[in-house]
Amino acid sequence: MTTATKPTDKPPRGPSRSAGGMVPNALGRLIPSEVNGREAVPFKGVGKHEPDGRKQAPPIRSCRDYPADGDKRVDSLEEAFRRCGLSDGMVISSHHHLRDGDRVGMMALEAAARLGVKDVMWFPSASFPCQAPVIDLMEAGVVHHIEGSLNGPLGDYCSRGKMRGLGVLRSHGGRWQAIQDGEVKIDVAVIAAPSADPFGNCDGSHGPSACGSLGFALADSIYAEHVIVVTDNLVPFPCIPWQIQGNNVDYVVEVESIGDPEKIVSGTTRITRSPERLMIARNVARLLKETGIMREGFSFQAGAGGIALAFVDYLAELMREAGVKARFVRGGSTRYLVELLEEGLTDYILDGQTFDLDGVRSIGSDPRHVATSPFTSYNFHGKGNFASMVDAVVLGATEVDVHFNANVNTHSDGRLLHGIGGWQNCLASGCSILAVPSFRDRIPVIKDEVTTVTGPGELIDVVATERGIAINPRRQDLLDAVRGSDLPIRPIEEIQREVEELCGGKPRKARVTDVPVAVIKWVDGTVIDTVYQVAE
Repeated sequence: MTTATKPTDKPPRGPSRSAGGMVPNALGRLIPSEVNGREAVPFKGVGKHEPDGRKQAPPIRSCRDYPADGDKRVDSLEEAFRRCGLSDGMVISSHHHLRDGDRVGMMALEAAARLGVKDVMWFPSASFPCQAPVIDLMEAGVVHHIEGSLNGPLGDYCSRGKMRGLGVLRSHGGRWQAIQDGEVKIDVAVIAAPSADPFGNCDGSHGPSACGSLGFALADSIYAEHVIVVTDNLVPFPCIPWQIQGNNVDYVVEVESIGDPEKIVSGTTRITRSPERLMIARNVARLLKETGIMREGFSFQAGAGGIALAFVDYLAELMREAGVKARFVRGGSTRYLVELLEEGLTDYILDGQTFDLDGVRSIGSDPRHVATSPFTSYNFHGKGNFASMVDAVVLGATEVDVHFNANVNTHSDGRLLHGIGGWQNCLASGCSILAVPSFRDRIPVIKDEVTTVTGPGELIDVVATERGIAINPRRQDLLDAVRGSDLPIRPIEEIQREVEELCGGKPRKARVTDVPVAVIKWVDGTVIDTVYQVAE
């Protein structure tokens, strides 16, 4: 069975989120049989779903319909939308490289509202608190639902059952898969470009709003029916280097500002100061050394959370002592990865997203700091990707259970407050490590069963807490490698019992109804779990 739909198919825009009943998947989690009018394919197990069909393709266009001098500028987003034929029920996409400083996502949806368009589906590569006003547009009927990460206020709105359609959360690679497989047909892609020329070539690494790579917008530019580039830094043709090709662009719109690059940095991209969390980071770095993963020419990836950033710092110290360097590191790039590159501790940064201004500076000036996209890094429906070539990855999670299943989407109260990002895709690495505190706000992180399964336990190799490191029994090779080490290696059940005693017992289960409000897609487009409306 394929996850693709015909290019002409459109999900219905009505009050119903799903039709039909709930069906179990391979993990025993119940999922809707239909999601926003499309048949849902239940998760079948890791690597068990076999796609078929051919990739989605945009319509054929002719040069006769575009300016011979290459100048595709129009006066406003409204005019660009009119020329694209934007109408009720269409899909508008945007990207999130400017993170909480982005202005173009809201700019596009507000322009659609001024045109009187209703029931659009917004398809961002991620959302941030700056886009909370989308709630007003959903209340007004302009936006029907969101298929993209639902963070902060938008996640809370969805969790309370306010959104008319089901939220659909995908990893970065899963979003590319959905676009290329035809699962989501983008009618109009709106790309925020820190630099662009009148032809539509654009780059994210230069200009007053430079944000680094534009990799998350690449699929949109290739597969969308129409593509609009919005820039605050128009340069003469050619815009060099270009990350988005003007040959895929219909219109270019100049605006005063596409966003605030200072807000690329958020609270999740600063190193932790907590002694307990620093201990976790130090032990994870030691684990890589003592298992032999840290060796000449190895590779690794770390998330942008405080523990993961501290891990990079400690690992760099161990690399210096051992006299080894990495062949490449995967980013989300931060100052800490840039320092590794500049010190000669790695040959390359393969960057999918830039998390701070040091990363922006580096990717714009150092040819060893290479922009990548979810196609090269994470897309599961391709001829391989970089994720499985990474030796180790260090990530976070909101919850883990004794079967090593992990949750990054919902909190212990069941509220949907986080997207997936590249988290699922990174689990393909040689050693996937979750570095987490054993409890938050006196609520244990290790549970009998996670509220929401974002990633299956068979792909999670290590859970590292301040009270010990649990290695998945499936990884006997890792257990053998640390035999005799003074690292605090413990069974996950033992850590769980200790934390529950400290916190006063098992955590209370999330109070949710039986009404689905969102689904979690796995990397192959199948549905791995359901998020339910919270009971208020």
